[in-house]
Amino acid sequence: MIDKKYKEIETYIFEKLPMFSRIGADAFKKDLINIKKLCDYLGNPQEQFKTIHIGGTNGKGSTTHYLASILMEYELKVGIYSSPHLIDYRERIKIGNQWVPKEFVINFIEKTKPIIEEIQPSYFEISVAMAFDYFAYEKVDIACIEVGLGGRLDSTNIINPILSIITNISHDHNQMLGDTLEEIAFEKAGIIKNSTSVIIGEYQSKAISAVFENKAKDNGSSIQFASENVQYKEEESKHVFHLKENSISLPKYIFEANYTLKNIATVLYSIEALISNKLLIHHFDNDNIEKGFIDYYKNTGFAGRWMRIEKYPNVILESAHNEAGIENLKLSLSKAHYKNLYIIYGTVKDKDVQKIVSILPKNVTHYILTQTNIPRAMPVDELKTLFYQFGFTNTTSIAQTSQAFSKALEMAEKDDLILVTGSIFLVGEILSQL
Repeated sequence: MIDKKYKEIETYIFEKLPMFSRIGADAFKKDLINIKKLCDYLGNPQEQFKTIHIGGTNGKGSTTHYLASILMEYELKVGIYSSPHLIDYRERIKIGNQWVPKEFVINFIEKTKPIIEEIQPSYFEISVAMAFDYFAYEKVDIACIEVGLGGRLDSTNIINPILSIITNISHDHNQMLGDTLEEIAFEKAGIIKNSTSVIIGEYQSKAISAVFENKAKDNGSSIQFASENVQYKEEESKHVFHLKENSISLPKYIFEANYTLKNIATVLYSIEALISNKLLIHHFDNDNIEKGFIDYYKNTGFAGRWMRIEKYPNVILESAHNEAGIENLKLSLSKAHYKNLYIIYGTVKDKDVQKIVSILPKNVTHYILTQTNIPRAMPVDELKTLFYQFGFTNTTSIAQTSQAFSKALEMAEKDDLILVTGSIFLVGEILSQL
């Protein structure tokens, strides 16, 4: 009975409410009016628990889940809000690795239907309000809230966090956030609040850092750059991270992707800041922190980022979907061991696909092009034409993602690598089929 009712509710929120993954920019609300109305209706649940706000272009999902996992090792009850989901809508709203129950989703939609019908919020706005309501209901100690898109006008941006984190800035969603990195940084800097500590993951340029520093100054907030305060190096089987007051060694085997080290540095500096600023009443505990990193998947269920699902052949799912993501992906591949490389690639048409395809890895045995089952997906025939324009002739086009995956398994031998990338939605479809 619950499953049937939940399916009805899921259909309602998927089909009735504007959804970014389905219709793109038209689902993005350029103000915070609806989310404020929703939360007022609910009694402003976002004010009933502590939050950490995590934004940025790339790495914010990993940073959110690493941080949440470590906080769990300190025996805190940790809420996690992230997006998009890979398989099930309820992945977006978790306490630890436990998704929000179906009963809560049903009850939430039923009690908010009057205001949903009145103001017609977006799918994302409903999801954020549901997360806040659930975390308040469950009385979490703290919640790690990942920004959906941008920052300044993102629906998550009605919280007053104890810490704001911005991982990095690169080109993505330019049609909504701006054409230059400084314009994008301005939107991301919108999560910096009054008298709140701010950590920027990467120092990228004087112009970009100035955007963050000016926003922090205007708000009377302290600001630090993790990349300027954390040094790391390889030592045999360990990565060693040196902070101003602490150091920690972490095993190499759990961090194969290139971008991970930057995210780890950001998380470590965030933990140190939380403790030194007495935002958390704990000490810098190497055992808790190391266990939080090692067990992040078990603790939080975070998936789809350099995720190995098979060994022979090696199959990795990686949600790289913009320029910076692809550049990091290439660095990660340069450190991987394989005989032949097969890439299953699919993307959405509102990205700068031409630019992304131009920088894709060239030393690939074969590309298998495909498309996800969403309206925003780039048709596989258009994708193939674009690949040919950039000199990729070693391609096969298979529209169905399941058949594309089967084809890759058929072509690859046990010492080869199959990489699925280009879109979070592609990774989600492959995971759901498995």
